[in-house]
Amino acid sequence: MRILDIRDATESIRSGIRNAFIDFSAMTVSAVAVATDAVRDGRPVIGFGFCSNGRYGQSGILRERFLPRLRAAAPDSLLDDSGGNLDPFKLRACYLGNEKPGGHGDRAVAAGALDMAIWDAVAKTAGLLLWRLLSQRYNDGKADDRAMVYPGGGYYYPGKDLTALQDEMRRYGQQGYRVVKMKIAGAPLAEDLRRIEVVIAVLGEGGRLAVDANGRFDLPQALACGEAMRPYVLFWYEEPLDYRGHAVLAETYPGAIATGENLFARIEAVNLLRHAGLRPDRDWIQVDPALAYGLTEYLGVIETVEAHGWSRRRLIPHGGHQLALHAAVGLQLGGAEAYPLAFQPFGGFADDCRIVDGHAHPGERPGLGIEGKAELYAIFRKLVGK
Repeated sequence: MRILDIRDATESIRSGIRNAFIDFSAMTVSAVAVATDAVRDGRPVIGFGFCSNGRYGQSGILRERFLPRLRAAAPDSLLDDSGGNLDPFKLRACYLGNEKPGGHGDRAVAAGALDMAIWDAVAKTAGLLLWRLLSQRYNDGKADDRAMVYPGGGYYYPGKDLTALQDEMRRYGQQGYRVVKMKIAGAPLAEDLRRIEVVIAVLGEGGRLAVDANGRFDLPQALACGEAMRPYVLFWYEEPLDYRGHAVLAETYPGAIATGENLFARIEAVNLLRHAGLRPDRDWIQVDPALAYGLTEYLGVIETVEAHGWSRRRLIPHGGHQLALHAAVGLQLGGAEAYPLAFQPFGGFADDCRIVDGHAHPGERPGLGIEGKAELYAIFRKLVGK
């Protein structure tokens, strides 16, 4: 088996939405295609991948460092022991060769996009759905029938009033979601509390609402917001602040805290568990494999979490993409984020994916199943010239 070609493109996902820190008026992602000489069901195997939203496209790192290293490698050095498939761990060692440990940042994002495409190719070559391959190789053959999913939404938007916010949340309910997420910390606290209250009025209870501060608060602000939100008994309070701040907040805020989408490596997960005061009985860890060196690194994050006495059920990957849903089902995680309305066509799941009572399954297409998301697949077909 050989890699014949690797291509990348920078694609726009710009929109008028904003969170507490950034707007998405110029947001991009990297799309990567890994073409091989393997053939399945009469078709060449091509793996597709992309990075999650929020970090911009990474063409410079991919084209100047990662892809040249893979092209220069001896083909056999990238194969698994059978010689019939790619080995994601060997490919990772190759394209991250001569990179100093630490200094993650955008490098981790570029690797996440490339790694996704590699795993897609590996699963397709094996003739397996990615979730099933993960189950067989890394979870003793166990898998869930479906995973809990929640939509990331409730963004600030020009002209978006409380009625429009409620309409958005009703739409998620009509799509089958039970738990929903909305942004906070981009408006004065009193305004955000009112936004929370009108959403709860739609949902019927605070336990169906997660809120996300995107790391905007300092400690006094995080504590004040936490105290004000205590009566709502929310699903979680996401990314209020830094490690030490989380530890202080956890001493007084009884509800669940969620964090981790801004972690880029296994060692950072170790530091989070050691220093953030998180509680394994209620808190959530949201490392996003498509931003943090990929699924190859994420398997190590799972080992780290379990070595520190946590259940992998407390892991819910950020990102709202097919990779997270496959990981959640095949590795029996706590669930996955979804983006049914934002960051299209990269956000969300396959076109025929149905959300039932807040749960979803990645489907029965080989690999990641990107071919089942028509608008997204069209981008990759253009990338590979088909």
